[in-house]
Formats: sequence, C-alpha cells, structure tokens
Amino acid sequence: MTGKLGILAGGGSLPSLIIEACRQSGRDLFVVAFENQADVDLVADVPHAWVRLGAAGKTLKLLKDASVKELIFAGRIARPTMAALRPDAKALEFFAKMGTKVFGDDGLLRALAETLEAEGFVVTSPTAILGDLQVAKGTLGDVGPDNSARVDISRGIDVLNALSPVDVGQATAVQEGLVLGIEAVEGTDALIERCALLKRDGPGPVLVKIRKLGQDSRIDLPTIGHATIRRVRDAGFRGIAIEANAALVLEREHVIATANEAGLFVIAVTVEN
Repeated sequence: MTGKLGILAGGGSLPSLIIEACRQSGRDLFVVAFENQADVDLVADVPHAWVRLGAAGKTLKLLKDASVKELIFAGRIARPTMAALRPDAKALEFFAKMGTKVFGDDGLLRALAETLEAEGFVVTSPTAILGDLQVAKGTLGDVGPDNSARVDISRGIDVLNALSPVDVGQATAVQEGLVLGIEAVEGTDALIERCALLKRDGPGPVLVKIRKLGQDSRIDLPTIGHATIRRVRDAGFRGIAIEANAALVLEREHVIATANEAGLFVIAVTVEN
C-alpha cells in the first residue's frame, strides 16, 4: 500500500528505522509517539504528536485528521498499571469489549489491531517497510551452538510453546536444561539482567526468543538488536536463538560483528507450531 503511513511508536530503534525508510522512499508519514515510551529525539524533524497510552480517542482523531490509512506498530511498549494508564472513554469502551484478553500482550495488541481496522485503518507489519529484518534458518556470524546449547534451545522452545496459551512472554533463558527465567512484564532486557544473577557454573545460558503460537505476525514480533548482543555478552550468556523467518534482527551488521568478537552464537531456528 502507498499513501501516508501512520507509525504508532514505542521505544527502541525500530521506529527510527521505519522513519528513515520512509525518508529514503519519499513516503509521507505521521508518527504517534507514546509518552514515556518513545525516544524524544525520534520525532524531532517529522510530523508527529505525543499521546499518552490511555488516550485512545485522541489517537484515533489525530490519525484520521492526518489522513492516515495504513498503520504500523513499532517499538517496545512497557505495560503500565490501569491507574497510570488513565484510559479515556474510548479506551474504556475498548477494554470492556476485551474481557480477559487485557491480561495478555498478544491478546491486547491483536484486539487493538482489530479495533483500528474496524475504524477503517489497515494494520501492516514492519517487514512491509523493512523487508530485510527477518532472517532465514541458520547461523548469523562465525560462531554456532554446540550440542549442549542446541538442547537448551529445544528446551526453551518447548517451554515458550507451552506458555503460549496463557500469553505471557516471548523469551526464556535456559542453562544446561534449567529454566533460569521467563520473560514477563519486565521485558527481555530485564530478563537477561536477572538471569545473570541466577546462572550456574559451566557454559553460560542461552536466550531463546520466539513468537507465541498463533501470534499476529503484524505486531510485536520478537526483536533483537545490537543492544541485545551487548547485554547477553555482559551477562555471561553463550548465545541467542530466534525464530527463523519471524523474529526481527535490527542493525544486523553490528549484531554479527559484536557476536563474533564476543564468541557468541546467534542462530535462527525453525519452530514447529
């Protein structure tokens, strides 16, 4: 689809990559930057508005006034409490329709996408703009997992698939078969830091990051970048496994260079659904 692109921007580098891609292609855009989520410098020189997460009515009006038709969710969103969210009337109407979906990240985002589509928008994946973010099956860089690491990868996939029905997280840390931690509301970065304190002697843990079973592929795809590699390196991990043709790899050249230098593996694996 062409025409003006609406970017619903959270934290991290993905929103800026999409903005730059629009600049390169000459595509018009409008950014809704979520307060206390998106980076302040992100929207310094692009059409934008700052909106708090709970202001659903204002967000819809801004997008319609900007003549946006296509939308992309981009960047991390830290889930606030309902008190901190301060939902407006439109947001309260949305939550009332959701029921128990409000408790899961994928259920929440899927319902939000459906609501936006009901308002006449088209929700698309970041890969429609940045088609080279996903990677095929195989190792990125010079280092590959040994047999013991492959066992930990398989264990992590089994654990995350088992948790999919309750819509908890996309990542886990496994060391020699032991699950050190599972991503919840704290996010992947905090999971890595927490598991650095829990790891045992011997080969370091493996970070496994995959989609939930049946996850909407347009929104909240598992993502790693250069900062992720630095964090697992500093935390004493030995590598990362992501889902082939699904997870997003930002700053791929930096990811590979830093992983090679640190002796870490980064591998994209097939996940059976």
